[in-house]
Amino acid sequence: MNRHLIFIPRLVDIVFTLPAKRLWLDLLLFAIYLALFCWLVTRVPFFRKSGLGPILLAILFLLKVIASMLYGWQGLRYSYLIQMGDTWIWHFSSLKGLPLLKFNPLAFLADLPRPYQHGYGGFLSSRSSWWNDLHKAMFVKLLTIFNLFSGSNYYINTVFYSFLTFFGPVALYRTALHAFGGRRWWLVAGTFLIPSFLYWGSGIHKDGLAFLGVALLVYEVYFWVKQRSIGWQGIVAALSGCLLLLMYRNYLLVVLLPALLVWMMAERIGRKPWLVFLVSYTVFGFAFFTLPLLSPRLDLPRAVVEKQEDFLTLKANSYVPVKKLEPTAASFLRTAPYALELTVLRPFPSDAKHLFSLAAALENGALLLLLVASLVWRRPGPPNAFFWFCLFFSLSVFLVIGYTVNFLGAIVRYRSVVLPFIVLPLLSGFDLARFPKLYNK
Repeated sequence: MNRHLIFIPRLVDIVFTLPAKRLWLDLLLFAIYLALFCWLVTRVPFFRKSGLGPILLAILFLLKVIASMLYGWQGLRYSYLIQMGDTWIWHFSSLKGLPLLKFNPLAFLADLPRPYQHGYGGFLSSRSSWWNDLHKAMFVKLLTIFNLFSGSNYYINTVFYSFLTFFGPVALYRTALHAFGGRRWWLVAGTFLIPSFLYWGSGIHKDGLAFLGVALLVYEVYFWVKQRSIGWQGIVAALSGCLLLLMYRNYLLVVLLPALLVWMMAERIGRKPWLVFLVSYTVFGFAFFTLPLLSPRLDLPRAVVEKQEDFLTLKANSYVPVKKLEPTAASFLRTAPYALELTVLRPFPSDAKHLFSLAAALENGALLLLLVASLVWRRPGPPNAFFWFCLFFSLSVFLVIGYTVNFLGAIVRYRSVVLPFIVLPLLSGFDLARFPKLYNK
């Protein structure tokens, strides 16, 4: 996107010609905040109850901060190549609201996008949609609040953002630890250390907040079902997760809620969870295409088609051809294999045009090897209901992305939000003890 190129001279001027006094003050403030939040991640009860230990918690948090800073630096240095200047555009946009926040905080909070003539419609649309405008407005407001405490320094904001989004992977780790059993280091790797998830989920963009919303909702629903109780803190956390998804990735909420509902059904039935998911998703698929007959506002196939059309109007270096959708069941079924190919198998090594896309292709290859290994050397016993929740939820998101997005870079970024939900079940079913038997034969 050529609009990113406009910001490069301005960014270079701002970052590399700061007065020496301001630079030292920013470095000092960065060090103070970093030390403070490293201490907080070892003291906040939600983090401490994870069982990760203070040293490991601090290390994992520092990795997020480093990834977030790297994301910003690459958005500055390589914006023309990988088109990641959005993070700096968000930053500059957030500076405009700072005077209003300082002198009239209530007006700042109440300053929301105005509804269109059709009101608050277009929930899943990108066209004249109040919800789409809300995504942008609320993210800019969050960064503006960060600027109030950071002196409008982007890299200090990475510390705030990393701390806020750190709740997401910790919530998922605690859920997976309970659902899949004690493989601590495997779960740490599958939750915190997937390269693309660490990178995209830490950068100052909406992906980290979207994952936080998903993880909070999954965590609270899971332990509510397992423990048959939920306190007011849990209700607040679950509602916060829903609110985050409404503000930043509302299509994920549409996909997540049915998956959670079916998981609760499977837990209650207690037998053959795979069959419960298969039958339920067949019913959901039928409803997906028949709801438009009840009301045009429930035309979800049309919303997916419009989202694809919106992406087709954009231009980027990683463009790949897609099969044009029509709002019919036949069209969606024909396109499903290609959509999954885009999100599960791509990018291929042959798709790599620079170091960043090569890294994504290598990660993809490693994940496919993990899939094969987990199938060949699987632990005995049938997978539990949460395993099937992770699988059906992830594949549903992969389908939505594959149907609508026609840029490999965007596909890698969007799917990173759900990669832990694929990797964790694979690692949980992987039986490392079976490897020596291969060599003994």
